[in-house]
Amino acid sequence: MSLLFSPLTLASPQGDLTLPNRIVVAPMCQYAAHDGLANDWHLMHWGNLLNSGAGLFTIEATAVLPEGRITPACLGLWDEATEAALAGHLHRARALAPQVAVCIQLAHAGRKASSAVPWAGGQLLSAAQGGWTPEGPSALPQLPQESPPRAMDAAAMARVRDAFVRAAERAHAMGVDAIELHAAHGYLLHEFLSPLANQRSDAYGGSLDKRMRYPLEVFAAVRKAYGGVLGVRISASDWVQGAWDCDQSAVLAQRLRDAGCNFIHVSSGGVSPQQKIALGPNYQVPFARQIRQACGMPTTAVGLITEAQQAEALLQAGDADLVALARAFLYQPRWGWQAAAALGGQVQAHPAYWRSLPREAQAVFGQVAIGGR
Repeated sequence: MSLLFSPLTLASPQGDLTLPNRIVVAPMCQYAAHDGLANDWHLMHWGNLLNSGAGLFTIEATAVLPEGRITPACLGLWDEATEAALAGHLHRARALAPQVAVCIQLAHAGRKASSAVPWAGGQLLSAAQGGWTPEGPSALPQLPQESPPRAMDAAAMARVRDAFVRAAERAHAMGVDAIELHAAHGYLLHEFLSPLANQRSDAYGGSLDKRMRYPLEVFAAVRKAYGGVLGVRISASDWVQGAWDCDQSAVLAQRLRDAGCNFIHVSSGGVSPQQKIALGPNYQVPFARQIRQACGMPTTAVGLITEAQQAEALLQAGDADLVALARAFLYQPRWGWQAAAALGGQVQAHPAYWRSLPREAQAVFGQVAIGGR
């Protein structure tokens, strides 16, 4: 039997979430929001991917504060207006799709906030360009030519922590099935972890324990307020010698597990232009394997996993429990259907699509539906 198309149960204090398969749509920023508000682009995007065959769909990095957005076009969940827009469009998308579990990634961009959208260069925006002063653990810029962020004091740290909690409560109220905290890719929680971005001399900088303190405090606060399935996405390595690495990530994963974390999503990089990433198929899978072995939590592997047999093989090898794809789903939104046809699995889809498959692949939907007028 295909492991990719076998169920997986994620446990939480408020109950279990059983996924019908191990395929995850990873969070992908769309840079399509206005003032943080979801709109019809998101309705189309979500409805499309809820029909992808994946067992879990993750909404893109969603800022917990306006100043925590990566760009002015990023999605937000910080007040009644952003909650209403996100909830309304999500409910409409889910009504037109199979019953697929939905996760939302909550994020704060830290020193990488106030940036232009990627196709406009991605550099920090000035106030005249619609930008703002970002904040981070230390007054160290992402790029040498950029202005430094404002170093966060205790009040700022408490404000951001509480914003994560409020966003989690809003997400729960709109009926999401899981929440993922974003501690990867050079954004705020990752910045506290990495000595490249965190050079504080107080209780939140220096040793590994001190650098982990703030991300663990944010996690604990969200865990206290939200009893559903709660996970964390991390960058397992900065890909810079002497910086954040997989051994430290394994320690963090163990601490998160002990604090009540239900899954860990293992990515890498993003905190420094000095990174030297060895790109290639499965290039991050060894990180997932090491972290899974260290913490025993359900672990998601991601990164240049594009073929069904490739995903199946890493699960069979015990490298991970779930497989996430991102841009592969943008290029082929029915990737899950193709994987099911290749591996003998089954997926859910809206009945309007049941007649779309060739005869030899119709077992993907569990029935033959070739009639019509």
